[in-house]
Amino acid sequence: MDLAASVAEQRELAETLFDRLRRDGMDEPGVSRDPYGPGEQRAHATVTEVAHRLGLDIAHDAAANLYMTLPGRDPAAKRLVVGSHLDSVPHGGNFDGAAGVVAGLVAVAALQRAGVTLHNDLTVMGIRAEESIWFQVSYVGSRGALGTLPDGALDVRRIDTGRTLAEHIAECGGDPDSLRARNRFLDPESLAGYLELHIEQAPSLVEAGRAVAICTGIPGNFRYPDARIEGSHDHVGLPRRFRRDAALAGAEFAIALDHLWEEYDARGVPMACTIGRFHTDAASHGLTIVPGAFHFSLDVRAYDEAVLGELDRRVDTIIAGIEQRRGVRFHRGAKARAAIGAVDPSILAALERCASDLRMPVLQLGSPASHDAAAFAAAGVPMGMIFVRNENGSHNPREAMTIDDFMAGATLLTQVLVQRYASR
Repeated sequence: MDLAASVAEQRELAETLFDRLRRDGMDEPGVSRDPYGPGEQRAHATVTEVAHRLGLDIAHDAAANLYMTLPGRDPAAKRLVVGSHLDSVPHGGNFDGAAGVVAGLVAVAALQRAGVTLHNDLTVMGIRAEESIWFQVSYVGSRGALGTLPDGALDVRRIDTGRTLAEHIAECGGDPDSLRARNRFLDPESLAGYLELHIEQAPSLVEAGRAVAICTGIPGNFRYPDARIEGSHDHVGLPRRFRRDAALAGAEFAIALDHLWEEYDARGVPMACTIGRFHTDAASHGLTIVPGAFHFSLDVRAYDEAVLGELDRRVDTIIAGIEQRRGVRFHRGAKARAAIGAVDPSILAALERCASDLRMPVLQLGSPASHDAAAFAAAGVPMGMIFVRNENGSHNPREAMTIDDFMAGATLLTQVLVQRYASR
């Protein structure tokens, strides 16, 4: 299929959608498309309007996810899903997540313009609440659709409103009771695959001078969203041997994790650990008080389940040693997990073939970040991802994906849809 005739039209569609989505979430200095809130609601309305103009069938599920479907030749064939999330972190960038939904709509428009009908129904999915910072739960929308939300997820509270996830979902037209019953809108057995385009969240493509990469895997993780260290509040003059300093225990923990990461790097084993929150208790800390309480969050991720299990045990050992040496107690609170996202080998090979056909130089990259694609892979759905070059990192207002790079990624996505799903 020759996409050249439609490139200008699809480029205009993409630019218009990105501009509107930026306005939907505008919250200086960045965008805040808050999940199950006004920002995300406006974004869903924006893409729904475009889907109506393209003549797509519109549906929603119990998690209030959005489904925009272009019918295929065989209604009985397994459905193909292309998509990503429309929410953002607070004061984030415009492209994280949204690029995947825009790419899906651009691909649909390109297929229509070229007169190509796929064998399978093609659904562009606008996924809810991927950014776990708001509810401290990963993949809310995608796992809700697949019936794999973890126990207790609907009872967690959003960090800013204090209201439960269930309340927010109901307010946006969803059905929390159906989610509690683990009813599935998407049966993995009924899906031919899931494809997601996303901005890269590290500078590998910038460093390599490439516009596009093909994902080789998504890390799994274990997390402690709300952990604390209990020591003893004491006078600043207390000798060291008597102290149970929670802040220094936290500092020792952070340094130990950095050494652990350094060790795995030296062995060539990819992993990452992040302490996102790291602070004393504002209600009781002070210049002349030995801190008796310290709060932190922890995210540890890796691409192999055996490595992840080993890291889990190593963290246990680090904590036990600090508790013994410093007389403190770690209270880790609820533990969250996300499964490793394995890329389907046949989809990866198809993406490589299409890139070659397009004479598009690409890299193969493991994702440093988590994505909804991992939830689909964990449910047994064949999965593949495309990364687009993005300067200045992600989760900040300075995301800098160019429209040229985006169109390269969207063209690769469209090409693989045609080659893999049009001729069956």
